[in-house]
Amino acid sequence: MESIYKKKVAFVISDKRKKDIFISFFHLLKNSSSQINLTINKTTFHVQGMDKSHICLFDLKLYFEWFDYYEVNKKYELCFDTGIFHSIISTKADDQSLVFYLEDDYLESLIIELKNIDNNEQNNSKKSKTTYNKYFKLPLLDYEYEQMVIPNTEYDAEFTILSKNITDMLSQLNTFGDDLNIKCTNNCVIFKTLGESVEMRVDIPAEDMDSYAIIEDEEVNLTYSLIYISKMCITNKLSNEIDFCLSNECPMKINYNLGNESSLTFYIAPKLVDE
Repeated sequence: MESIYKKKVAFVISDKRKKDIFISFFHLLKNSSSQINLTINKTTFHVQGMDKSHICLFDLKLYFEWFDYYEVNKKYELCFDTGIFHSIISTKADDQSLVFYLEDDYLESLIIELKNIDNNEQNNSKKSKTTYNKYFKLPLLDYEYEQMVIPNTEYDAEFTILSKNITDMLSQLNTFGDDLNIKCTNNCVIFKTLGESVEMRVDIPAEDMDSYAIIEDEEVNLTYSLIYISKMCITNKLSNEIDFCLSNECPMKINYNLGNESSLTFYIAPKLVDE
């Protein structure tokens, strides 16, 4: 992989867990948007966009320490097809690195290589190869996205739940209804859905959550599209915990802490419910 280190723009993921996380990002994002708007600079890999209905804003920030190798000499704005990109990186084998680079200032294609991690010819000669290096040239699209500045917000209620628990619970709720009502009180969070023939409710006491905070004597009571959240925002493949932040005055924030100060965040607008 020596030639990669000579590129002005190149980044590599070799760690198995991070490769799986990276592919999971784009599995989620392809459900939100048909195009990826990527901004890269010397320190940050940043993807931001909205779904077609403008209900959900997603914001992915990976800092250079998150990658096994990261070299970007200046700011670049790239746009490409989400589905094709996800299909490409999904063809990697367990023993292959994800390698991305631009030919020097050539902004018509993103080069993607899936390269065997063990490149020691002597070792390879002792065993038959089961995987082969793959090479892709992904055409870049015109970048027309205007990046949003997301303000710091004081939320009325914040809580953290194990990702497996919340994904299992939302899957069950999704069986019985289309909308999700979330009610935060001083001592618990209530998830509820109402279908045509049945109501399902899950009460989560504050002491059963990894963390819980709410403004004293405040109550948050909001409704969201359950199908939308389940499809576009919730997975247990990115981190062990998911942070939820709610306020009666702004969209709900769903955050995945990815380590190295990196994160994937979704902002979901509530539904308007008749009183």
